[in-house]
Amino acid sequence: MDTDTRLELVTRYAEEVVETEELEELLADGDPSVYIGYAPTGEMHIGHFTTIRKLADFLRADLDVTVLVADLHAHLDDEKSPFELLDARVEYYQEAIEGMVEAAGADPGDITFVRGMDYQLDEEYSLEMYRMAAETTIARTQRAASEVVRESESPNLGGLIYPLMQSLDVKALDADIAYGGIDQRGIYMLSRELLPEHDHDKPVCLFAPLLAGLTGDKMSSSEEGSKVNLTDSPEEVQEKIDDAYCPMGDVEDNGVLEYVRYLVFPVLEERGDSFVVERPEEYGGDLVYEEYQQLEADFESEELHPADLKNATGEYISEVIDPVRERLTGQPELLAEAYPESYE
Repeated sequence: MDTDTRLELVTRYAEEVVETEELEELLADGDPSVYIGYAPTGEMHIGHFTTIRKLADFLRADLDVTVLVADLHAHLDDEKSPFELLDARVEYYQEAIEGMVEAAGADPGDITFVRGMDYQLDEEYSLEMYRMAAETTIARTQRAASEVVRESESPNLGGLIYPLMQSLDVKALDADIAYGGIDQRGIYMLSRELLPEHDHDKPVCLFAPLLAGLTGDKMSSSEEGSKVNLTDSPEEVQEKIDDAYCPMGDVEDNGVLEYVRYLVFPVLEERGDSFVVERPEEYGGDLVYEEYQQLEADFESEELHPADLKNATGEYISEVIDPVRERLTGQPELLAEAYPESYE
């Protein structure tokens, strides 16, 4: 596979690349390594799926892919995960991620999974972190983590350690590319500043977009109606999509369209399938889309009605998450151990 094809695979559907020229050099020189970290806090949902789907692109582009299940980070960020639940949540996150990668058409066995406590308690890592702490101001770390870590007027110390550890993880995992949501940008810009002074090249940073919630605002883990959960039944998926914010012709902050663009179309593309909107003949008959851009144009011009879009989207999303749903709901003990407040 030539460099241009690999570059297209790695960067498609990305929000930003820092810097494209550096990424192109890495791809031309060989098979670079990429990592993404997930703090195992709340249950994973469709917003995670749109990001994890890209791991399949990385594997197809012959990148060495590592997923960090960042258990210590989950506790440091305002104790979002109690210490006694970390083991179960780490296991749940790996199961969910493997299921999503497989649903996206790739082999999760080709991914290396690492747990934070496997190396973040080592002497070498700890000493390096202390060095970073000595070199970095509180204001700089707060600014870096402002979109990620829960902050208050009197933040916990863990929230200040968090961005230093995330920067150091790039070196510890020997990653050439740091991948994450665009909300991670501040932390990875910090890593590009710090790591050259710690014997590691500044990483190329690849950012995924953050999807709007189904309510029209930012997707929120705490707002049930703003997202589709991986364990939602087909009926629950359709109900949430039917209730979603999706005004006629409006493409801004439209979570339904974003789900279609960043999750459904990439999966259909890998399968060689089209997006079909079924309509009665009296309303113009079925619409068939090979590319997302045409679907969006039809929606904006009001050729495609929100009700028809929602009906099709609910079916496609349910189909995509179905194997992940089965994988997770088939392990009720794990769900109850990881999230006792929801499953006991």
